[in-house]
Amino acid sequence: MALPTTTVAWSNPLQPPAYNPVAARTTLARPPPAQPAAVPSEKPKKVEWTPEVRDYVGRAFEPENTIAGISKEDTTNKLRDVLSYFAERSQLEGIDWSTYPLPQELLRDERAAAWAQAQNNSLLSSPHGPANSTFDTPQSKKRKSQDKTDLSESADASVPPWRRTNLESRITYANGHSEKRHKKNALSGDATSKFDQADLEKRKQRFQLSKNGNSSTPPWNSPKPDSDADMDNTPCVGTNMSLEKSYFRLTAPPKPETVRPQHVLEKTLAMLRKKWKADKNYGYMCNQFKSLRQDLTVQHIKNDFTVKVYESHARIALEQGDMGEYNQCQTQLKALYSQNLAGNPDEFTAYRVLYFVYTCNKTDMNDLLAELTPADKIKPEIKHALDVRSSLAVGNYHKFFRLYTIAPRMGSYLMDMFIERERLHALANISRAYMTVGLRFLTDELQFGDDDECREFLESHGASQAIDKKLDEHGKPQFRVKVKEAASVFESLRQAAFALVDIKGQK
Repeated sequence: MALPTTTVAWSNPLQPPAYNPVAARTTLARPPPAQPAAVPSEKPKKVEWTPEVRDYVGRAFEPENTIAGISKEDTTNKLRDVLSYFAERSQLEGIDWSTYPLPQELLRDERAAAWAQAQNNSLLSSPHGPANSTFDTPQSKKRKSQDKTDLSESADASVPPWRRTNLESRITYANGHSEKRHKKNALSGDATSKFDQADLEKRKQRFQLSKNGNSSTPPWNSPKPDSDADMDNTPCVGTNMSLEKSYFRLTAPPKPETVRPQHVLEKTLAMLRKKWKADKNYGYMCNQFKSLRQDLTVQHIKNDFTVKVYESHARIALEQGDMGEYNQCQTQLKALYSQNLAGNPDEFTAYRVLYFVYTCNKTDMNDLLAELTPADKIKPEIKHALDVRSSLAVGNYHKFFRLYTIAPRMGSYLMDMFIERERLHALANISRAYMTVGLRFLTDELQFGDDDECREFLESHGASQAIDKKLDEHGKPQFRVKVKEAASVFESLRQAAFALVDIKGQK
């Protein structure tokens, strides 16, 4: 039905109307709804996998990382979920993939948590409470059988998503209402809320350890049989009879057939000592010694023979200037000497003093000095090392270089590591006290082999212009060094030498 259009005539055409005119509707049908503007479809962003992620994916399918009961298909699906989760949040580069749990490890933990939750539910649903309920192991005949698919589905259904990937600490909420709503639901509908969860855990543990403290079910939150803790705490008795074996870093518990017992290791040590005297092949020797030390470690062998192995490797590393391997041996020797095992503690205590001088480690030096007794400080090796330290502490470079020439045992090898630094330090001090000195004076004072070696040292460090050559009355060349002119050079070299100690990142 059409409605008439109303026309109003204004008495004053110059005065604006008090309202806006609107055209009257001519039909009672509703106007068609406005069509939403078409949104152009965006192409999904292509995800670039970093080398760390590719290495993580490769390790997930390595045979040695396979876990019994978890199929390759389950691992693939879990891997896809993990990568998709971080890719959607642009967090792939923020994760340390070298330490992040593998997909099969996440599945193992999820299934263990699901099983624990099932036991928890059976405990709460028991009509007589925990005292009359019985826990069944996963292999129990009373438990209903189910295939791997059902088990994984039940685990995924009972465990929240953040528990599956251990990412609870990384979750951020858009607003605070979600967290409040979760708390409200927990208080109203969850019988085992957070307020009594601790009491429930205690009750489960008491029930678990009841009846003479023995149970067929492992304790709650106990480590898995293949955990690193078990690998570290369980000694492996070796059966391998080979004298030579290359070193490989352990990624799984060692097998007895790959580990050599002590009587074989004793023959290996004797063989390595002979080969070192004959060949001096340090690459081969270091590899064999690391393998020997590994076999001792996995068998928990800590006796006089262990001390002998570490002392031998430390001396060879010192001879070759390998401070990294020497430092590892030195750390183990300190722990072994504390058990009153036979060895050479005085010799290696002196080496520790010189090592701390080399690394400029004042904190550990003070701790070591506090441990030394008056009887220790008068022993020849230790007394020499302490004299080296004190001479440098007071700036007596003359005494330091005299001590360098009389270092006992292998102390000179350690002093060789910082002798160049101290020579630059001494030259910086000499340049403040003298204008010109003879080359022979520097040769004797800084303990160079001859004048040529001293001159080469100065030239290699940018002080060649300070060397003045003159002929004496007999026509022989005489060299003098204008140390005052090279003072700025020596000072900058001294600061650079003390700024960095190049030993596996130590400063």
